Amino acid sequence: MTAREGKDRPLTVHHLNELLLICSLVLLIAVAAVRVSSRSGLPSLLLYLGIGIAIGQDGIFDVQFDNAEMTQVIGYAALVVILAEGGLGTKWKEIRPALPAAVVLSIVGVAVSVGVTAAGAHYLVGLEWRQSLIIGAVVSSTDAAAVFSVLRKVPLPSRITGVLEAESGFNDAPVVILVVAFSTPGPVESWYALLGKIALELAIGAGIGLAVGWLGSWGLRHVALPASGLYPIAVMAIAVTAYAAGAMAHGSGFLAVYLAAMILGNAKLPHWPATRGFADGLGWIAQIGMFVLLGLLVTPHELPDDFWPAVLIGLALTMVARPLAVLISVAPFRMPWQEKALMSWAGLRGAVPIILATIPMVSGIDGSERVFNIVFVLVVVYTLVQGPTLPWLARKLRISDVETASDLGIESAPLERLRGHLLSVAIPPESRMHGVEVHELRLPPGAAVTLVVRDGKSFVPGPTTVLRRGDELLVVATDPVRDAAEARLRAVGQGGKLAGWLGTGGPGPRPDQGTKGTTGRRSG
Repeated sequence: MTAREGKDRPLTVHHLNELLLICSLVLLIAVAAVRVSSRSGLPSLLLYLGIGIAIGQDGIFDVQFDNAEMTQVIGYAALVVILAEGGLGTKWKEIRPALPAAVVLSIVGVAVSVGVTAAGAHYLVGLEWRQSLIIGAVVSSTDAAAVFSVLRKVPLPSRITGVLEAESGFNDAPVVILVVAFSTPGPVESWYALLGKIALELAIGAGIGLAVGWLGSWGLRHVALPASGLYPIAVMAIAVTAYAAGAMAHGSGFLAVYLAAMILGNAKLPHWPATRGFADGLGWIAQIGMFVLLGLLVTPHELPDDFWPAVLIGLALTMVARPLAVLISVAPFRMPWQEKALMSWAGLRGAVPIILATIPMVSGIDGSERVFNIVFVLVVVYTLVQGPTLPWLARKLRISDVETASDLGIESAPLERLRGHLLSVAIPPESRMHGVEVHELRLPPGAAVTLVVRDGKSFVPGPTTVLRRGDELLVVATDPVRDAAEARLRAVGQGGKLAGWLGTGGPGPRPDQGTKGTTGRRSG
C-alpha cells in the first residue's frame, strides 16, 4: 500500500490494528539490531536506516513516502527528546573542565568546518555556492549518540568525553540557524548579520534553558509528588518546556532543552535511576523512529549517482575541515596531540545532518533533493569507516581510560515528614566497595546503613558486615547530610575504604569521626 492510497482509505479500528502491529514489529527488529550493532561495533543508526530503506520504496513493502515536511517535524521532536536524554546523562563534574573548549569548538569549529566543506563541495564536485554552503552547514553538526555507541567498550578520560559530549549538545544550535539562513529563498544574509543572529539566539536559548532548568529542579526537590512514576514524566515535561519557550522567544530551543536537561540531571532529584531509565527508553524510541522514517524518505535508486560526490565532500570534511576545526578551536587549551587526533576522528555524523537536510527540501531550494542524497550517503559511508575504527584508534593512541570504575546506582526517595532521605545503593561488579565492611564506609553522622539485600534475602547489617558485589543497600540519611553521604558512598565505590586518605574524590573521614552513625542501627 502506498502513502497516497492510504490517504483515500477511511481510518478504521482494523487499520489501527495493522499500524500497531507494523510499529511493534519494527520496534522489535530495531531492539534486536542493537544487539547486532554492539557485537559488530557499528552504530545502530545504520541498522535503523536499513530497516527504513527495506520497507520503503524500492524495498520489500515498497511504501511510497516523500513527505519531507512531516519528516522534518517528527525529526525535530525526536531531536528534542534525544538532546534532553543527553543532557540528563551529562555529568557536570566531567563537563565543567571541558566547557570552554567545547563552546569554542561548537562556534569557531562550526565556522571553520562550514567554510572548508563548502569550498570542497564547490570546487571538487561543482555544486553551486548555496548548495555547497547548505551541505557545509548540515554536516558540521556532530552526534554524541553515534560516537559513544562505538566507544562504550573503550572508555575515554573525562576531559575528552566532556568536550565531545558538550560539543554535540551545543553545536546543533548554530548549525540549525545557518542551515535555515542558507535555505531561505533570496539573497543570503551578510556574515556579520548571521553572527549577530546566532549570538542573539544562543543567548536567549541559554538564558531560558538555565532558568527553566533551575526552576524545575527547585520545584521537584521541594514539592513531593504523590507517586514515584510522576518524576520521570515531570522531568521530561520540564525539558520539553525549555525547548518550546526558547523557540517561541526566537531563541535556540535546542540549546535551551540541552541546558535545562543538564541542570536537571545534576540536581540530585528523587527517584533518579527511574528517571534516567525512562529518558533512556524515550531516547531509543526517538532514535529508532527517526532513523526508520529517514530510511523511508530516501529513494535508493537515486543514491548511486551521488555516491562519489558524497565521498569527495566527506574526504574534505573528515581529512581537512574537522582536523583544522579542532586544531584552531583547542589551540588556546593545553591538549596533547593524541587527544586532538582522536577528537578529529571522533566527529561522527548521525541523525542531525540528515534531519537538517530536509530543511532546504521544505523551503523548495533548487537541487535540495540532491543535497539530501549526498548528505545521506556521506553519513552512511563515513559512519561505516569511522565507527569501527574509533576504539582501535583510542587504544593505539593510548588514551583509553581502562581503570574507570563503574559508578554506583543511587536512588533517593524523600521522607518529607521525617526530613530525611532513603538512599537505595546498588553495588556494581567493578565497584571497589566490594570487600569493605559497613563501619569502614565512615558515613557522616546522621546517616546509617539500615538494610542489605543479598541474593534475594534481606538482613540488618552489623558494623563488621562485609559488603559484596551485587548487594543492594538501604541507607537512611537526614536532610543536612544527604549530599555528603552520597558523595562518601561514591568515593568508596571508586577508591575503596581508604578513599579520601589516598586522594580519591569525595569527602574524607575526619579523625574524630570514627564509626559514629555507621553501625547499622535504624535511625528514628
